[in-house]
Parts: sequence; C-alpha cells; structure tokens
Amino acid sequence: MNALLETIFTASFGYAVLRVTTPILFAALAAQISKKAGVDNIALEGTMLTSALTGVIVSAYTNSAWIGLLGAVLAGIAIAMILAYSSLKLNTNIILSGIALNLMASGGTVFVLYLVAHDKGISSSLKSHVLPKITLPIIDKIPVIGTILSGHNVLTYFSLIAVVLIYFLIYRMPIGYKIRAVGENKDAADSVGINVVKIQYIALLISGALAGLGGAYMSMGYVSWFSTNMTSGRGFIALAAEAMGGGTPFGILIASLFFGLADALSNSIQVIRIPSEFIQAIPYVSTIIGLIVYSSNQTSKVNKLKGKHIN
Repeated sequence: MNALLETIFTASFGYAVLRVTTPILFAALAAQISKKAGVDNIALEGTMLTSALTGVIVSAYTNSAWIGLLGAVLAGIAIAMILAYSSLKLNTNIILSGIALNLMASGGTVFVLYLVAHDKGISSSLKSHVLPKITLPIIDKIPVIGTILSGHNVLTYFSLIAVVLIYFLIYRMPIGYKIRAVGENKDAADSVGINVVKIQYIALLISGALAGLGGAYMSMGYVSWFSTNMTSGRGFIALAAEAMGGGTPFGILIASLFFGLADALSNSIQVIRIPSEFIQAIPYVSTIIGLIVYSSNQTSKVNKLKGKHIN
C-alpha cells in the first residue's frame, strides 16, 4: 500500500495523468462538437486508429512529423466524411455506420500496415517521426508544478488550447450558434434559413479532425509506432467523458482528467503485485462508475424539476 501511495503522490504521476488524458480529451471534444449538431459520431475509435496509422506511414515516407500530423488529421476528416455522407446523404443509421467504420478500421489498419511495410501487428520497419516536446519557460523551474506541466508533447498543450477554442466556437461564433440551433431543433433551424445538412457536415468534419489529432498523438507522441488496436477503447471512453462533461468543453476537460487519472493509475500500479487482469480493467471499470454517477445525478435533477412543477 505504501508503494502505491508513494507512486501516486509524485510529480511524475501528475505528468503521466496529463500525458494519457490527451487522446481522450481530443476524442471527447470531437464527440461534443458532433453531438451539438445532433449527429452522434460513434466512429471515434476507428477514426483515431486510422489516423494513428496514417501519421506513422506519412511521417516515415516524407521524413517529417508535421506532414505526418497533417496526414493523420486528413485521414480523420476522410473517415468523418464517409460517416457524414452515408448518414446525411444516404440516410443510413449513423450509429450502425459508426460501428461499421470502427470494425473496418480495426481490421483495415492491420491490412494496410502489412501492404505498406509487410509488418504484422506493429510498424517495426517504418522509421516514423515523433512530434516535439515543449519545455515551458519559467514554469519548468518551479518545483513539482514544473515537472507536471512542462516537457509534454506539443499535442498535449494543443489539446488544452482546443478546449478553449471549442468553447469559443460553440458559444461565441456564428457557426457555433447554428450548430447548437440545429442540434436542439433542426426543423426550427431550417425554418429560419439554416442549411441543416451543411451544418451537420461541418460539425462532423471538425469532429473527424479532432479525433485525427487524438490518433496522431497515440502514434506520434504517446509512442513512436503503430500497433494493432493501439487506441484500446479510448474512442469509447471519450464518449463517456463527453456525457459526463455535461455538454461543456470545460466539463469534458474535467471528465477526461478523471479517465486519464484512472489510466495513469493502471500504468503506475503495475509495480505492485496485483493481477494484470485487474490493472487492465481499471480504465473501463472507472468508465462504468463514472457513467453510473452521471446517470444518478441526471436522474436526481430530473426528479427535482418534476417536483417543482408539481408544487
């Protein structure tokens, strides 16, 4: 127990929480922007996986991490475009389309990796590049805080900036007003001249770009290679983080940190003699617990409102 406490209450553990929160936060913001427009992007897991592989391949062949990042983002947008076209143009069920894209990405990335590099399961023969880490001036000199906040991958800082950007996009910009209007009542939005389908396309493409950044971080920041199903359900955990976040970017940040904490905890307690199956289950158990707490709070709020109306 002492070993566990000594592991948790350290600056390096705080650093690890921010590190593992990054892909969840990107994907959770992606889920929010699409949900605000009334279209649930269930394909986040597959989008992140596809972008992770694309980033590795493009960076390896162009010898540039930044072009690899661009490739990963474009791959995310492409997956989102497929989802948008199938659901908004062809009127397929968006949930089923998202599930199909996730399944396709799970097997398709392995197939493409073998075609490109003849690697099975991990991109060991591709010399991919990693995005740089940033040392924060002045802050890095502060004890404990500097260790926690400085020296992260550039995408970790951008994920935090993205929280503010998404907030302004949704609540302060005209396109954000339209996205919210479409999500709350698309018939009413259509009656005042808003192109509902166009707005939903835009929301899904932004969602794909954000999920693409999350995937790029997995293979070009978190590690420096691609492996089969390396996202490990983070796209689905992000959906839970979006729900727990209460529909606001800052709420999503807090919820993502909670799941990042659980993920970092599962990594840190491997030094203790605890069955590996239990350790691997921690992020998913925390997801279930989080959703139960969220659902309980929501039910309590609804019951209180009903009570006020009756009185």
